[in-house]
Amino acid sequence: MKEYTSDRIRNVVLVGHQSAGKTSLAEALLYNTGAINRLGRIEEKNTVSDWDEEERERGLSISTSLIPVEFEDYKINLLDTPGYTDFQGEVKSAIRVADSVLVVVDAVSGVEVGTQLAWEFAEAYQQPIIVTINKMDRENANFEQALDSLRENFPDYKFIPVMLPIGAEADFRGVVNLLTMKAYYDAGKDRADLPPELEEAAAAARLALVEAAAEADDALIEKYFAEGDLSFDEIRDGMRKAARDAYLKTVPVFVTSGTKNIGTIPLLEALIVYVAPPVDRRVQYIQPDGEKAFLMPPQEDSGPLAAYVFKTTTDRFVGTMTYFRIFSGSLSGDSRYYNVNRQQEERLGTLLILRGKEQISAPNNVLHAGDIGVVTKLANTRTGDTLTTKDNPIQITQPELPNPLYAVALVPRTQSDSAKLGQVLNSLVESDPTLRWRQDPDVKQTILEGMGDVHVQVAISRAEKLGVSVDTEMPRVPYKETVTATASATYRHKKQSGGAGQFGEVTLRVEPNTGNGFQFETEVVGGAISATFFPSIEKGIQQVLAEGILAGYPIVDVKAVVYDGKMHPVDSKDIAFQIAGRGAFKEAFTQAKPVLLEPVMDVQIIVPEPMMGDILSDLNTRRARVQGMDTEGTKSTIRAQVPLAEMMRYGNDLRSLTGGRGIYTMTFSHYETVPAHLAQNIIAQHKPVEEV
Repeated sequence: MKEYTSDRIRNVVLVGHQSAGKTSLAEALLYNTGAINRLGRIEEKNTVSDWDEEERERGLSISTSLIPVEFEDYKINLLDTPGYTDFQGEVKSAIRVADSVLVVVDAVSGVEVGTQLAWEFAEAYQQPIIVTINKMDRENANFEQALDSLRENFPDYKFIPVMLPIGAEADFRGVVNLLTMKAYYDAGKDRADLPPELEEAAAAARLALVEAAAEADDALIEKYFAEGDLSFDEIRDGMRKAARDAYLKTVPVFVTSGTKNIGTIPLLEALIVYVAPPVDRRVQYIQPDGEKAFLMPPQEDSGPLAAYVFKTTTDRFVGTMTYFRIFSGSLSGDSRYYNVNRQQEERLGTLLILRGKEQISAPNNVLHAGDIGVVTKLANTRTGDTLTTKDNPIQITQPELPNPLYAVALVPRTQSDSAKLGQVLNSLVESDPTLRWRQDPDVKQTILEGMGDVHVQVAISRAEKLGVSVDTEMPRVPYKETVTATASATYRHKKQSGGAGQFGEVTLRVEPNTGNGFQFETEVVGGAISATFFPSIEKGIQQVLAEGILAGYPIVDVKAVVYDGKMHPVDSKDIAFQIAGRGAFKEAFTQAKPVLLEPVMDVQIIVPEPMMGDILSDLNTRRARVQGMDTEGTKSTIRAQVPLAEMMRYGNDLRSLTGGRGIYTMTFSHYETVPAHLAQNIIAQHKPVEEV
């Protein structure tokens, strides 16, 4: 691979719903540029993008692949992202570092939930969008219906076909280029005259194209009004301007079949024209004082260095692989740079260009502004960090990633696995910020959280490849215990064993303390208990708070007031009052109408409008309180508060109810009392364990 300067680089992220054909399309683009000599197929597990063992076993993309394509003295860095909604963190990070978003839409299914998610991410980062309607060779493929689906779902955008299909389904054999008004058959290398039956449709579509090009530029629209037409160069320049400006919301539409390699060369040509070079990028960063600012174009090698790390992976043989996008400045291998996030220097070795799993050394060990590359074995750099220089420490802003939705409890199989588990989990979480893990003291479990069951299972599989074997179980719900009334109790601890004895008597009151946690107070007068023993009493109570009384869950929002007691001049000591304080608190707690509290979540669910009734019915079985509903286009949004206990595996259920077309987000809201009949079951389940 030769060296490419910034003006000859294009960074494009492929996004879309699962099975829209992104990986097959990338394969066809590689084939047409001579990077590979035969088309790989997902079914044959031999595509360049899906090179990971896990991806080939599952038959779906689970991480972003870097696929550089060389075409007509340009390098197009394709970022092939997963379509499965569990891996939306990968999509967000890839969109952050691209300069344009190529949305791949299935010609049969039209817009699906993965399409909508990616579109929202592109809008969040003000990225220009291009669409290709793919899989036109499939049975029931319909270009117009797919186009209508886009217009219905994204009514604020203008969708302007640049290509029209020649035929459909098994008869799909080429595309019409509306700029040249020529037909491109098969991959689209050679031009031919238009089929007569498409001349009328092509003329009408070309008119819309000319109008869109004119609207992008004041001078062009004046000429269009005056003369009624534009030249080839003017149409191309107008559409280029429209496509590169996210604020104009003009989306060029192409048509392809990745698996049949039809319409792919015109798409390659379009990416060079319609995607802005990285020199034109405006880049948001964080200044040393914490304020946000922008690096304004042009972004050049001579500018301040800002290389943003958007992905890291850990390989048993290679070690850590760090993927970065150079937003400004240039990088040289075998040099030292400053990690502004960690405030540490890193030495970079050989700079690599990855094509799937193939490692290509960067020409002259240099990468220019705007390029995307990889370096191995960095000691301290993680996903989201910025490599820069110490004298001008620019920190690129990170994308806001979604909160985890699915959790499992991990149980190490051996003592050796237990010793290594924390280190391996830290490595996984540093590589993938949408993963989280923690030791939960409330439920006494090691919890791994991700975006869905597949996401978490992939992480566990990677942990096993790094030498840790674990079993999984359902996480316990982090209930809490509290009281709803006031009660008092007295407990005497007396122990005589021949020598010095133990004596302590405590009388205390337990009362609700809603929202204020645990408080310990004393009202003892007259020296019934020496002040030196009050810390001992509180220490005994604190032991009970952690282990619970009803069902083994932490006790919260309780006030304990010691107001009387007795002591012995010889036998009273610290341990005696710890035991007495603990016993008195337990007795008073059980008489103060104790209840279990459960976490309640704020849930937002987005589903196709016809499915809203089924979702509402299902929510009713989960003790949900619906807070509101909205419908926009073909999608409905439901907002509800639902107990966490009812949402533990909701992702699987929602996928089943909606055929994978529903998505949801979930954040903690508050704790509230568990209904009595449910609390009895939870307490009953705890008793046998407690007795053993």
